[in-house]
Amino acid sequence: MNKIQPVYKNFIKNLLFIILIFFAISLLFGKVPFTSSDQESKEIPLNQLVADINAGKISSLDINGTEIQAKYADGIILTANKESDVSIFESLTALSVDKEKLEEININIKNSGDNWMLIATILIGVLPVLLFGWFFWNISKQAKQGAMGANEFTKARARLFGAEGHSQEKITFKDVAGLKEAKEELIEIVDFLKEPQKYLKMGAKIPKGVLLVGPAGVGKTMLARATAGESNVPFFHISGSEFVELFVGVGAARVRSLFQEAKKKQPSIIFVDELDAIGKSRGPAIIGGHEEREQTLNQLLVEMDGFEPKDKVIVLAACNRPDVLDPALLRAGRFDRKIMLELPDINERKEILENHAQNKPLIKEIDLREVAERTPGFSGADLANLMNEAAILAARFDKKEIDQNDITSAFEKVLLGPEKKSKVLSKKEKEICAYHEAGHTLVALNFPETGSVRKVSIIARGLTAGFTLKLPSEDKNFKTKSEFIEEIAILLGGYCAEKIIFNDVTTGASNDLERASEIARKLIKEYGMSELGPVVFGKKEELTYFGRDFGEEKNYSERIAQDIDAELGKIIAQAQSMTTEILKKKSATLKKIAKALIEKETLEKEELEKLIKEK
Repeated sequence: MNKIQPVYKNFIKNLLFIILIFFAISLLFGKVPFTSSDQESKEIPLNQLVADINAGKISSLDINGTEIQAKYADGIILTANKESDVSIFESLTALSVDKEKLEEININIKNSGDNWMLIATILIGVLPVLLFGWFFWNISKQAKQGAMGANEFTKARARLFGAEGHSQEKITFKDVAGLKEAKEELIEIVDFLKEPQKYLKMGAKIPKGVLLVGPAGVGKTMLARATAGESNVPFFHISGSEFVELFVGVGAARVRSLFQEAKKKQPSIIFVDELDAIGKSRGPAIIGGHEEREQTLNQLLVEMDGFEPKDKVIVLAACNRPDVLDPALLRAGRFDRKIMLELPDINERKEILENHAQNKPLIKEIDLREVAERTPGFSGADLANLMNEAAILAARFDKKEIDQNDITSAFEKVLLGPEKKSKVLSKKEKEICAYHEAGHTLVALNFPETGSVRKVSIIARGLTAGFTLKLPSEDKNFKTKSEFIEEIAILLGGYCAEKIIFNDVTTGASNDLERASEIARKLIKEYGMSELGPVVFGKKEELTYFGRDFGEEKNYSERIAQDIDAELGKIIAQAQSMTTEILKKKSATLKKIAKALIEKETLEKEELEKLIKEK
């Protein structure tokens, strides 16, 4: 019914259009002005016209077909009619007109009446045929389009790269910085696609599915495209969300269509980005509406099982959360190879920065190693955005080359947000903000293991009135309990500084307290770093609806919950005691840093070190 309704609407629209055209034609030919004058004229016999000509009363004659308009000397216009097959001169001569008088009259002969009649005849005879022909051609065209649209609707909307007619910039492993271990895992896939017989002769079966797992922006899609580029085979790229539609069965049909197209062009690679959009674990619906997704997932499982040993189609997929995927997807024979992609280390970050700096004019003195040291935890996408922001900043100030300050400013903008120099603080608020940030800075300087302070500022950025930029000196995979306690102590530095100097606290420490409480809870509940022992409290599950997380199952008693709260208070109190002791012991340095911030608003690492060394 849904497919017939648009055709029915178009039929009514075309029919009304044709009726409107016929109505316009009827109006046109019903009111064609066959006379050249807008004035009403009286009709007289032709012999009376001849008599008036002979009497010299007429000044001009206008002949239009069989109609004769006579204009008299006094301005009156009268009409007469002649025979259609006889000329005006023959008609007047037959009635004994005075030729000398006739020669004195201006005679204008018009044939518009005949032309209108000819046009009317053609239009009335031919136009209806043309209109009805156009009408039925349009209906048949729309019917064909409707049928084709229904067929196209169930086809997979994958973007095809690497095939003829689909030219795209080719990416190889050389273009992907870092990810050394991941590339080594994919070399077997590339070798199989280039020389499948070498593996088939040995009875080996290459993995049908390879799952790329890693945080967002780490380079999963780029690595998949590089695999296709190295193999020089067609690459079908589709997102998991593009399978699922409102109509039941469309997703499964698109999965079938995708695999059929890939098999026609084998050897080939199918890359499904964001696999968790269709691959989440099946189970009872809480809010309903997931039947189509489950059908799509079932069809994907069937298609991956249906691969013949000689099929040369590899399925690559990317996912941020493999723990939410259906177990049937991860079993042997489907996605039987899982490649973990991690955030780049300092050396890999330097390589990525060099890749993204190739098409940008940099000064010779630029130090990308320093930028790599400043950006722990940045993904490849973050680093690309950093270099792009640096280029935008340099262009904004009409620079010819990008310098170190541009990259540093871009880093702070990406990490903390743009500066808000227009946000003016009162003198009292500025003093509070200065002591707050000085408290963070002084405590952080006493715990060098947690990282070094690179910059402190009381210029507002993003949602913060000021910031202390503390970066780790090296990449770390593990943290000790003492390092966590020191991290909490640094977060409490601003709160304790306000309390010591002003004997009061402000709302500026709310985010610091939230982060400190979160770290303390993780110490107790997840890491087993408390007096409650090496026990994990609470079981995490992937259950998030309506923006709320219902994913933690409380697997401990109310008495244990009280113990957790008490232990949380002890950890915070321990960190607060450390912070207070440092700030009171070095109160002179605290005031010195705060005064320098009030005066300069921003202090770099070198200026801080100089202030601390001064007696």
